[in-house]
Amino acid sequence: MGSGLELCRRFYSEVVRPVVGVPHSAGLLGRGSEVLGYDDAMSTDHNCEARVVLFVDDGVEVAPDVPAQFEGRAAFVEVHTIRGYFQQQLGWDAVREPTASEWFTFPEHVLLMMTAGAVFHDDLGLQDVRDRLAYYPDDVWRYLMIAAWWRVHPEMNLVGRAGYVGDELGSALLGSQLAQDLMRLCFLMERQYAPYSKWFGTAFARLSCGPSIGPLCREVLRSETWQEREKALSAVYRAVGELHNRLAITAPVEFGVERMWGRPFEVVWGDFPGALSAAIQDHEVRRIADRWPVGGVEQVRDVLHRTGDRRHLLGLLDSR
Repeated sequence: MGSGLELCRRFYSEVVRPVVGVPHSAGLLGRGSEVLGYDDAMSTDHNCEARVVLFVDDGVEVAPDVPAQFEGRAAFVEVHTIRGYFQQQLGWDAVREPTASEWFTFPEHVLLMMTAGAVFHDDLGLQDVRDRLAYYPDDVWRYLMIAAWWRVHPEMNLVGRAGYVGDELGSALLGSQLAQDLMRLCFLMERQYAPYSKWFGTAFARLSCGPSIGPLCREVLRSETWQEREKALSAVYRAVGELHNRLAITAPVEFGVERMWGRPFEVVWGDFPGALSAAIQDHEVRRIADRWPVGGVEQVRDVLHRTGDRRHLLGLLDSR
């Protein structure tokens, strides 16, 4: 099966472009496995149409007359203005740069949908907008890594603590969540937006670190006892910490094994949050980091992820 993206590109070139007749931009972005390049034969069973997202200037009305099918697929064209589309998808006015608070409240998987896919034609500056959203500004990126590390640090010893009282199921659940959180750190370190859950593992395997760290994560999931799980998680933590140091994101961070409160649970620890925090220079990011020093913003964003919810998140960040 050919890719959905190339199907849509042909649909634009052969059918849509000849009938538009006004300056425009066009491409494939937004929802859909084909936007991310993960479509396969199963993807064609629903919502895998020949489609184009068409952008025109404010006040221009256009309704391209296109056939209902193209190459055996349902076919249609969405028409938007650039400003209206990004307002709808992100609650952001594309005529200006995003603020730090907006960056912190944009859902990561939506940023991926806005910057993946392809632009087929561009009279109006669609690619310029996508380029501005291509990845987080440096200090926003640093804070999000702090948030991700703080999802790991407080939980590491709980894998052993749950297992110690005979709760291997609870320990396994904690272990799987920690493996996912460490994988999310890898996306951040490689400056790649992570997709939503269906494609999270697929995208992780395509990271440069995926082939080496992926098998370590699988060992966490295969572990039958908390002792095995603790050892497997320590291996993942060390690998992710070594990745941080190889990428020279901060000065090298030393890490070792600790037994918190003298209990018999080994936890690998390195002060990655401290090293990242020391490098933040943007005053607005610093203010937010001081108010939410353990990454609460990143966790709340995962819950309030819809465009309309962002006003609640912005209120949390902007309160003085």
